Formats: sequence, C-alpha cells, structure tokens
Amino acid sequence: MTKGANTALPALADGGGSFMVRLGWSSATGEGDCDVSVLLLREHGKVGGNDDFYFYNHPVAADGSVQLLGQTPTDNGSEDRIRLDLSALPATVECVVVAASRYRRAGFGELQDLRLTLTGGSGEDLIGFAIVGATVESAFVFAEIYRRAGEWKFRAIGQGYETGLAGLATDYGIEIDEDDDQDVPPQPATTDPAAAPPDRPAPAEPVLAPAAVSPPPPAPQPRRLRTAKKKATLPRAPAKPSLAENDEWRPARLFPLSSLKSDKDREVRATSILLSVMAQVPEFGRGLTAAFGAPAGRMETFTEVVLPNQDHPRRPDGVIRVERAGRLWTALVETKTNGNPLRAEQVRDYLDIAARRGYEAVITLSNDVALDGSPLVEARTDARRRNKVALWHLSWADVTHQAQMLIHHEGVRQGPHAWLLQELLHYLQHENSGCHGFQNMGPDWVSVRNGIDDETLVPGDPRAVRVVESWERLIRQVCLRLGGELGEKVVPVQRARRGTDPQSRRAALAKSLCEDGRLHAEIRIDGAPGPLHLTADLRLSRLRTSIEVRAADQGYPLTWVKRLMKQLAAAPADLHVETLMRGEVPGPRGTLDRLRPEPADLLPAPGRGAAGEITGFRLSLSRTLGSTRGNAASGFIRSVDSAIDVFHRGVITSVS
Repeated sequence: MTKGANTALPALADGGGSFMVRLGWSSATGEGDCDVSVLLLREHGKVGGNDDFYFYNHPVAADGSVQLLGQTPTDNGSEDRIRLDLSALPATVECVVVAASRYRRAGFGELQDLRLTLTGGSGEDLIGFAIVGATVESAFVFAEIYRRAGEWKFRAIGQGYETGLAGLATDYGIEIDEDDDQDVPPQPATTDPAAAPPDRPAPAEPVLAPAAVSPPPPAPQPRRLRTAKKKATLPRAPAKPSLAENDEWRPARLFPLSSLKSDKDREVRATSILLSVMAQVPEFGRGLTAAFGAPAGRMETFTEVVLPNQDHPRRPDGVIRVERAGRLWTALVETKTNGNPLRAEQVRDYLDIAARRGYEAVITLSNDVALDGSPLVEARTDARRRNKVALWHLSWADVTHQAQMLIHHEGVRQGPHAWLLQELLHYLQHENSGCHGFQNMGPDWVSVRNGIDDETLVPGDPRAVRVVESWERLIRQVCLRLGGELGEKVVPVQRARRGTDPQSRRAALAKSLCEDGRLHAEIRIDGAPGPLHLTADLRLSRLRTSIEVRAADQGYPLTWVKRLMKQLAAAPADLHVETLMRGEVPGPRGTLDRLRPEPADLLPAPGRGAAGEITGFRLSLSRTLGSTRGNAASGFIRSVDSAIDVFHRGVITSVS
C-alpha cells in the first residue's frame, strides 16, 4: 500500500478479528533498534486514559485485545510483533493507532527497510506498507485500524515526529513526565523545601484559613504517565540451610526423571509436563502461543488424543485449545526429544487433519532451531483447501528461554506459578530429559572439517551450506540461552545487502568457509558497548571472541587507557587488547598481563599517528576448540558456549 491509502479488513481475512502486526527494520551496523506502541482512540480521536496506551512498560491488555509480543531477529534485520484481537476491543474504541519510537530520540533515518506487514490469523500476509525517506524523525505513526460503517478498515499513515514518544503520545491525549522520553531515571522525592531543584522555586509558606472557613480541596492533577524503561523482577528468597541429614539426600521434584528409559518415554512425559504448565501459568502459555496467532483466553491442553484419519487414526502428541468470546483456536502438537528429527510425512498428515477439522495451526517442538528460509520439514498441504493451517516451530531452547525470563526477570502474578516454572526448568535442563536444545552440528560436520584440513573442500559444495545452517542454529540458541540468563535482549546480527534472500546469504557464507576455513557470527547484547564478534577457525582449531570499545569523546588518551586497565582488573590475563586508529592505521597491541604495569604502551609511538587519532580499543580472547569431531555436542558446541560465557563474564560486563 502507499501512504494515505486505505482498505477494508473483512475483505482480506476470513473471520476478521485476529491479526498480527509486524514492524520491521534493518541497520547497516546491526545495532539500530526501535520500540512499538499502540494507542486505542475513543471519541474525538483521543485516548480514554493512560490505560489505552500500550508500550514496553504496559505490553498487554487485560481483555487480550492488544499484546506486544516483543522483538525477534529476521534475516535482514529485526521486527517487533503485535497481536490484535479486534473482536475483543470495547465498543467505544473507534481507532487503533500503531506507532514506533526510538531510544533517546535517535532518528529513524539511521534505519533501513522500515515496513509494516499485517498478517491474518492463519499466518498469511495481507497488507504491506513501507516508509521511505525517514531522516530525523524519532517517532512514527505507521498505520491506523479504524471503524467505519460497522466494519474495520486499515489506513497507511507514515507520519513522523521529531519530538519522540512524548510528542506522539501527547497528540493523542497522553500526559508523559517530561524526562521520561529521554529514559532518565526518576529522582527521589523530597519534602525539604530547601532541597528543591534550583529551577523550581521552593513552595511558599502556607497561609492558614480562618477557622470558620474550610480550605478548598486541592484541584485534581492529571496523572502523568511514566515511560522510562524498567524491569519487573521476581524477588528471590534468601538461601536457607538444608534440613537433609547428609548431602546424598535429594529434594523431591514435581517432575521426576529417574524412570525415563526410552525416547518415547521422554517425548510423552515432556509433552505432558509442558502442556500442563502452559495451561496452569497464563503468562507462560500466552508467551509461547501468542506469536502463533492464539488469542488471549482460557487455555486447555490435552495429550493421548486420537483423531480419525480414514482407516488410520492419528495420535498427535498433544492439542492446545484456547477459547475467547465463544471462539476456539486449536493447534496440534508434534514433539521430538533427544535430538530425534521431525518426520515430514507425519507433519503433512497432521496438517491435512487440521485443515479438514478447521484447526488453525500445527506446532512442532524439537531440539532443532528453526531458520528463516530453511524449514525443518518440507510439508505442503492441498492448496485448494479453503481452511489454511499455519505450521509453526518451537525449539526446547525457546521454551527454556521463556521460563527463565518469567521466573528470573519479568515475574509472574502468583508465587506458586513461579515455583511451577522452576520445576519445569529443572526438568528441561536435566541431562535425562532429552530437551537440551540444538546439540548436533549435522552429518556433514566431520566431512567438512576434514575437507578443510586436507584442502579438498571447494566453493559450491552443498555440505558447506548445511554446516553454515547448523552454525546459524547454534548461534540463535546461544542468544536464547544468554538472553534468558541475563534478562536482556540478545540477538544475532545478520549482515547482508538489503533484499538478500536467506539462501543467497548462506551460500556466500559457505563460500567464505570453503576459502578460509572460518565461521563468523555477531551477537548484539543490550547494554554492551558493541556487538560480540565470534570466529571459529576450523583450520587452526581456535575460537576467537572480541568486542570493540569506543574511545571517550573527551579527556586525555593516557586517561582512557588507565581507565580501561582498571575496568579490566578481573579479566583473563591473556586477553588481547589492540588500539584502533583512524584510517585503519595499525595501532599498538598486547596482552593484558603485559599492559597492566604499563598502560601507556597502548598509545601510539611518536611518528606513528597522533594520540588524538585513537578511535577505540578491540578486546579479544582466543581459546582452543573442542578436539572431538563427532556429531554430538561433545566438543565444538560446548566450546562455543564456554567461550561466550567466559568472554561475557570476564570482559563485556567489565566495560559495559
């Protein structure tokens, strides 16, 4: 669609009420970001109150009509997703405004490929709208979904604001604290008149009213919305000494693992445990299913289900049903554990059954991580069927991440629910559960490494592409694990030309692997000074992690390097530090153990560039890759996990 155009929604989607709005963007540096928001407008084009404004601190409507699902990486950047259920909106809501803003009023001109996509309940894309020519605008109204003559319509807006989130929200009747749009933490309140800020006069001395006259009530002040970013964390109880007689006693667990003897046992038990916790903990169940088109409503889950299928009844591992305003959303669940692959013919059968029965989705769950443009199974249904069924995939790493975020960072409403999620997390992370996430680099891994060693691997070899896909799956899983532990957004950075399809990008990476024997990745961690760079050199069996730290805008270079040495006091002694110079001039470098006594060694020598040309410092750590070359996680995958953990704990946290 073009700016200003509009169209009716019922003509585009059967059943009309549930939609996914995806706001996407890309960045040349891989570091650009923005935050989506939704405003519900009542009469006269204004909100009814601050509760009609949904953003990062107020992400979900109590009636389930609006759900901000958070950001997810794509092959060409990132996108933020919003679930809208128009049928659940109050009758007084006349318009839904979809907007986005940038942190600290950065300009949208720094981002590329700004786009909005509206997706129907079954997963098909209905509307696309791109914003071009953005410059200094720090907020945008992307679109409106509004009522007209009893039906919902969509209008492409594309209006920018230089005044950020505050200016945008104020136009619609939201009162925002002055400093909140700049993400400045609130100052502590004070009752001491002498401590009032200099630009705000101290209150005048009170004047006592006559005894016979009651003082007038104070005029009500409008409640100003606080939009400074914050986290809702779940308090952790202090550790208490165990009442066990000795260390051999083990606490009783809600989900025991000792009786698991076969893969079938693991699949049945893992499915039943997961689905039961999803039904009992609303935040958890909604977090896992909202992105798949499920409404916010009463959820029930089932196992041991038999569905008729001609002469051969089918038994899916599970069924999820969500009821909302008398409407049912249903998904079949197919589960695999212990690294067992999904079978395409089985998934196709479930898609056919779901289509015939009017179900909305089939959800597959396994240790594999899904990639854009590279499906885990090739499963197509009869295109002539009127009811289209969406095929979605969850990895066990996704499930673990969601549980970690809720119990350690975001919180849940009830204490018993937090304990229930903790028990689920213990089960998933136990070595006997079979739910350990991606742990297999694939059948081509050994032959590709041997081909790199003896220089027989040539560009164009399809095995190299499959290894690149496995590497990408591993990096995505690392991001899920690290993000769940930190409570921060951790995503892979995909650097590719705009419009490059995933397969072309992976083919280029495979060509590079064949030529230099290296696998590269970048990971963006919220709060870190820059992306974490990861290089696996398969020829040298070395794994290198690095990050670049910008030099300060003011001060003296010697002060910079002394401060850097102080920050890195607890970093590994073999950390390599390199001074970065303007114009790619080689700068001084050395290991931390040598530089600590003499920080000035990081400054360029006379005649090799002025100290004022220092642009930053590169910090890197090199480790040996796992020696085992088997398909399992015995060597390489554990090496990657360990290297990233060591570098983040010992280096990134020191300079962030």
